[in-house]
Amino acid sequence: MATPGDPFSDQYQPDPRRWKALAVCLVVGFMTLLDVSIVNVALPSIEQGIGASSADLSWIVSGYALAFGLVLVPAGRVGDARGRKTTFLVGLTLFVVASAACGLAQGPMTLVIARLVQGVAGGILSPQVSGLIQLLFRGAERGRAFGMFAATIGISTAVGPLLGGALIQLGGAEHGWRWVFFVNVPIGVVAFVAALRLIPARPAETKQALRLSSFDPVGVVLLGVGVLSLMLPMVQAQQWTGDAKWLLLIIAAVSIAAFVMWERHQGRQGRQQLVDLSLFTIRSYSLGCMIALVYFAGFTTVFFIYTLYVQQGLGYSALMAGLAVTPFALGSAVSARVGGELVEKTGRPLVIVGLALVFVGMLTTVLAAYLVPGHNVGYAAAFPLLVAGVGSGLVISPNLTLSLDKIPVTKAGIAGGVLQTGQRIGSAAGIALVGAVFFGQVVATHGDWAHAFRFGLMTAAGLVLIALVVGLSDQFAERRKVDAAV
Repeated sequence: MATPGDPFSDQYQPDPRRWKALAVCLVVGFMTLLDVSIVNVALPSIEQGIGASSADLSWIVSGYALAFGLVLVPAGRVGDARGRKTTFLVGLTLFVVASAACGLAQGPMTLVIARLVQGVAGGILSPQVSGLIQLLFRGAERGRAFGMFAATIGISTAVGPLLGGALIQLGGAEHGWRWVFFVNVPIGVVAFVAALRLIPARPAETKQALRLSSFDPVGVVLLGVGVLSLMLPMVQAQQWTGDAKWLLLIIAAVSIAAFVMWERHQGRQGRQQLVDLSLFTIRSYSLGCMIALVYFAGFTTVFFIYTLYVQQGLGYSALMAGLAVTPFALGSAVSARVGGELVEKTGRPLVIVGLALVFVGMLTTVLAAYLVPGHNVGYAAAFPLLVAGVGSGLVISPNLTLSLDKIPVTKAGIAGGVLQTGQRIGSAAGIALVGAVFFGQVVATHGDWAHAFRFGLMTAAGLVLIALVVGLSDQFAERRKVDAAV
């Protein structure tokens, strides 16, 4: 018999430890997402410290994202079936071990392999965090919890270069990069102990058997091949010359189409599906996934090209480059919390306002870089980046809440995994596209980094504009339905 403290019971009562458990989840979520961006400013130090080639450096960055994206959906399925606490602890243990291995690496290949394992661990952890929020919170509290999670996402993305630069400054150019990874070890150990005490275990009677057939291995393989084939030519666009790499997109299209057909077949047969395609019949979820895909393709590229511009074009140190993107982090942190509070009242229009602010902030940053192209661009771009950061917090937090709001709790992990896979694919595609434009302009203008940055940022703003158009189109369609009903 279910008890009032059972999250799956109709008489569910809030767990008194839920906010402390959320704090543990947010610390771990911050740590895993931080490793997406923190490594960027450490690449010159890694190159100097262990003699990594440009291809090695590319894999150190892209390998993490690839592994992270591929594991998200299967990990969400495991968490839904076997309990999120157990899956969370396994992923956290693997992440701590992999982080230590990264810091101890003596050669490029060892570091690349350790980063792949670290990405797998991050992919295991991430859907458990969103699933645990669904499990522990209801109603307005859930909006606030997702707002805090979204603030964590925004801060981790923007603070990564600043924290990485500070660690490199403290540790020195040759070995400072190791502390970028070592810092995860003590944090992870403390979080593991706290998670054991604070995160509630799933009641044994609600656990599902996880036989190989229930895991849908065919679906896992088809989705894995499709995502890998889609992401690989994008993240390797600068390293693989020629057009042959784009043939992988054909394999991606065929694999993903086969995956959809297979999942439909599994559903008709009443068998376990890796991805319950009925989730996409929930309008708020499918729209949220589309906005997240396109938005992450635009906004994550800002840090990529901005830190390159100020470091290589203007001679900023790693620490100064990190400080230059801090206004975005501050704006995002504050507005994400506010967005979590307002989303229950305002709904999707809040996301549209956020997208508009990001778009305006990006265009104003382009103008600032044009008017102040020299060393003082960091000061000139501070306020526009703050505006963009405020907008970003109003996008990520409400969109995440609205996307998962109508998802059943028992499917929260897999739904979060699919959503975040879209974000990772969007980030990889955006970095490939904007990076190609940015580096192409550097070459075409014989090293005019300021011009390349402006051109690249306008491309990123165009991607944000697409997300804005998607949101506005949905609102207009909804308004027409209401008017027709009246």
